[in-house]
Amino acid sequence: MKPLVMSLSPGLYIVATPIGNLGDLSPRAAEVLAHADLIAAEDTRVTATLLRHIGAKRPMQPYHDHNADQVRPGLIARLASEVIALVSDAGTPLISDPGYKLVRDARAAGHQVVTIPGPCAAIAALTLAGLPTDRFLFMGFLPAKQGARGSAIAEVAGVRATLIFYESGPRLAATLAALAEGLGDREAAVTREITKKFEEAVTGTLSSLAARYADAPPKGEIVIVVAPPGAAPPPSAEDAEAALVEALSRLPASKAAGEVAKRFGLDRKALYARAMDLKA
Repeated sequence: MKPLVMSLSPGLYIVATPIGNLGDLSPRAAEVLAHADLIAAEDTRVTATLLRHIGAKRPMQPYHDHNADQVRPGLIARLASEVIALVSDAGTPLISDPGYKLVRDARAAGHQVVTIPGPCAAIAALTLAGLPTDRFLFMGFLPAKQGARGSAIAEVAGVRATLIFYESGPRLAATLAALAEGLGDREAAVTREITKKFEEAVTGTLSSLAARYADAPPKGEIVIVVAPPGAAPPPSAEDAEAALVEALSRLPASKAAGEVAKRFGLDRKALYARAMDLKA
């Protein structure tokens, strides 16, 4: 790829890079990488491969979770007069990768911050899964320890949105089983090797996917996409009655009936009549 020729103003450039297929690097991203004064890279070896692809060689500075606090002040100081590109190993920086503190501090110091959008594994997996896309929640990697993982899953069990998780091959089956236990046996998709030769999206229930990968953990980068919960069951008469009694303890009958009607999707007039019976 031959970079374009453009003038770059000093500042921080957040550059999305390919998640597999190097052909997905945009011309604008290639231009920034080829002409940056410095590239802050999660792994300079990975970024060096990308630079060779576009025929460029630029100074690089490792920037990752283990050295960010030490490196960040120096990067901020250089932004006033230099173009610094921030890249992760693959995809869009800051998505399950270090970087947001650098953006925050750059803004606080009054420096220009520019985003160069491009590939993102979470969004790519969502498009492959064939599950609802109107609302989704990105969860990144779940905790490795069983207790913490269960707690994290429980926190989102009631969220009415498609859920997106990153995972590794060796942990995949256990994570799928934990999701089935904590969320119910929902429809899901396991996507891997996105944009690469062996890209695949395997769909099924969480339990069936857990069984599929139990004895054959796959290789490559993996994204799990889980369908939202089904429709909530209708409220029972006992639930509505209890809610009405509680509402009457603090509200007039008309307002109590309106509150419970809105909460449970029930008829307000019927609830008002019942409220008057309870008060009598």
